Amino acid sequence: MSTADEGRQWPDEVSVDNARATLLQLLARAGVPSDDARTLMGLLEAGALALAHEELSGGARTAPGDKGEAYESGWLDGAGDLLEELGAVTERTLLQVVGAEGEPDPAAARQRVRRMEVERARVALTPLYLSFTEVSELDPEVTEEVLAAVLTTMTPRQRAGYAGRLTEFTTAHRARLDRLFAQYGPGGSIAVHGRYSLVHSVTGIAVLERLVVAPGPLREEWDAGELPPAWLDGLTTAWNAPA
Repeated sequence: MSTADEGRQWPDEVSVDNARATLLQLLARAGVPSDDARTLMGLLEAGALALAHEELSGGARTAPGDKGEAYESGWLDGAGDLLEELGAVTERTLLQVVGAEGEPDPAAARQRVRRMEVERARVALTPLYLSFTEVSELDPEVTEEVLAAVLTTMTPRQRAGYAGRLTEFTTAHRARLDRLFAQYGPGGSIAVHGRYSLVHSVTGIAVLERLVVAPGPLREEWDAGELPPAWLDGLTTAWNAPA
């Protein structure tokens, strides 16, 4: 350990456990179920490790000082081993939260979609929606049902990374989404009609992403949730409208 490291006061295991317990108690007082709170904390911990791994993997590594080729080779090998172990720790931490990857089981997933997952999706969607349009007074009051249908088409691990997936989708299709919301959304040129209700809702972006990535599973869950078929058809029409 270097002299600089010796001078740092890192949080020890007891302090980290204390912070975790304190946060769980505060969330419980706010009415957050303990399972949901632990899942959120687990995702934060796994996410912090993943971001650290991504940052360390991003640049070219060089050994400190100029101590010869043999030293540099050994140093780089050691750094690579540590980075690999950090990746393994990240994977184990994520497994504790979401389990192993696999194909979604619709019958079981429909029951496993939790309110916390729906709320996480809503939090991710709101700023994306508002980057295209304004809040609409016609937002249908079935947000939870629509998001539950969307989330059921994904595995738990895919749900854990859903916010990033939505951001990538809106970035890749920004011009097309701009036209869609300008024409069919609040204040658009198309007369208000029930079939375009989802364009007036933050859930519209989530449904569009699934229509592009997993249209079959989405339609199955849509029917299972007894959601209006006209909403899905209207959003498909708006998405495919010529520029």
